[in-house]
Amino acid sequence: ILTVFGAVKAAENWAVLVAGSKGFWNYRHQADVCHSYQILIRNGFKPENVIVFSYNDVANSRQNPFKGKLFNKPTQGDGKGLDVYEGCRVDYEKNYVTPKNFMAVLRGAEKDVKGGNGRVLKTTSEDRVFVYFADHGAPGLIAFPKQRLFADDLINTFKYMYENNLYKELVFYLESCESGSCLLYTSPSPRDRQKSRMPSSA
Repeated sequence: ILTVFGAVKAAENWAVLVAGSKGFWNYRHQADVCHSYQILIRNGFKPENVIVFSYNDVANSRQNPFKGKLFNKPTQGDGKGLDVYEGCRVDYEKNYVTPKNFMAVLRGAEKDVKGGNGRVLKTTSEDRVFVYFADHGAPGLIAFPKQRLFADDLINTFKYMYENNLYKELVFYLESCESGSCLLYTSPSPRDRQKSRMPSSA
């Protein structure tokens, strides 16, 4: 009996955070992803369970007046703003922020990942997964720095996760223009396998 109970894996919280853009003019995406990272860690997520995609070219951009720092809201009064970049660990940056890597990470497919540090979700049917994507979009697609992720491929990735019992509960927060168009035909999400879809705009 002790052996059986000892083998049971406790439920974990996992997250994949993606800033799909590049360039200083897209400052908000990288700042918001790092802010999300800080919130998750502050609320008990293990750093090793949070996977971050970011082109990572804003904090140290020559256009950034606060070199090496990112802020996702204005400083109030005379207080110092919160630098959300400090401690924000990026796993996939520059040319490795791609749709293929994103989908491979969600599927837990280490062999399909190119570049980065190779980290992927290692989830079970007992785990909770939070996916946050911030970037530009258009009807039926969301943007990456140099490529596009189309709704069919996104939906098929979530379908794979569902069919292979890679989560107990999953929340996907998509912050982009036309985000609702990517979620209209999402794969099966029965009541007993909860999946929440929260687009920021339709």
